[in-house]
Amino acid sequence: MAVLSEEQSMLRDAAKSWVQEKSPVTAFRKMRDSGVELGYDANAWNEMAEMGWAGVIIPEEYGGSNFGYLSMGLILEELGRTLTASPLLASGLGAASALVLGGTEEQKSNWLPKIAAGEAVGTLAVDEGAHHAPEKVALKAEKSGDGYTLNGTKTFVLEGLAANVYIVSARTSGAPGEANGITLFVVPADAAGISKKRLSLADSRGAANVTFENVKVGADAVLGEEGNGYPLLEKVLDRARAGLAAEMLGSAVQAFEVTLEYLKTRVQFGQVIGSFQALQHRAAKMFTDLELSRSAVEAALQAIDADTPDVPELVSLAKAKMGDTFHLVSNEMVQMHGGIGMTDAHDAGFYLKRARAAEAAFGNQAYHRDRYARINGY
Repeated sequence: MAVLSEEQSMLRDAAKSWVQEKSPVTAFRKMRDSGVELGYDANAWNEMAEMGWAGVIIPEEYGGSNFGYLSMGLILEELGRTLTASPLLASGLGAASALVLGGTEEQKSNWLPKIAAGEAVGTLAVDEGAHHAPEKVALKAEKSGDGYTLNGTKTFVLEGLAANVYIVSARTSGAPGEANGITLFVVPADAAGISKKRLSLADSRGAANVTFENVKVGADAVLGEEGNGYPLLEKVLDRARAGLAAEMLGSAVQAFEVTLEYLKTRVQFGQVIGSFQALQHRAAKMFTDLELSRSAVEAALQAIDADTPDVPELVSLAKAKMGDTFHLVSNEMVQMHGGIGMTDAHDAGFYLKRARAAEAAFGNQAYHRDRYARINGY
């Protein structure tokens, strides 16, 4: 486990107590049952923003605290425990990272203070198909006058309905599948020609398909270098992947602890079921996988903070390992709870659905194993 500074310990403890008090799993169930279109509780999000969570990775001059990615991971882990839905990952981590790493002074001062205060929600609009493939960009950005015209569709955009600004990957040259020719743009969500279609996902979170039809942006909308946006996009995605892995870690740990408690109290055939050796072995397997996963997730977050060259492989290792672990633990949670675990009245189904959606977001296990192999020349 990572050695935390005093500030990080205080941040984690504050997140833990807020989540337990204000956002237990019952709050997520209530949000889901209410059918709220955005896929999160706006009041809870406002409270998170007031506590400064949306500005954790944002520099102080733009209204943030610049506490770093491990600190953000600690908050996301606590939110993951109770499946708290919020734009923190998409906005305070994804979009904020893009602006911090690649934004002009104007782009930063325009958007970062609003994102840090929770007044604006940002998100990454990257994928265009059923699977994560950031290089397969077909959305076109054609030069027109002193700016660009965007045409195309982005799929599974996290918080796509709630967003006030999109970080859009577009193709200024080349063909889909090529890393060259990709340019990132900062596009306000209220720009003429943008339409959004809400998606109904298994985990009840906010996501949308976003269509750009003759959307006009100025030259000042370019984020980073024209035609050479892919390296920046990968850096931004790695930060989002590591943050998501931290959230998945919290969810998996909670699912395991709830299951363990059930094994200690459920009596069958006159015995506590946790005394059965077969179940003990399965619980031990989950515990060791969770410990390994924690090491991988924290190593990735610390590498991002230290800006070491092995960030891509550590992030892919963390996301792949965490995907496997959360998949296993959520399955076991349902199975070990027996019949009640199959019902919507129990929380087990929420963890299983979240596991499946989180595995697919920003690249599933197969994607990251392939990527890890490519990086290491296998």
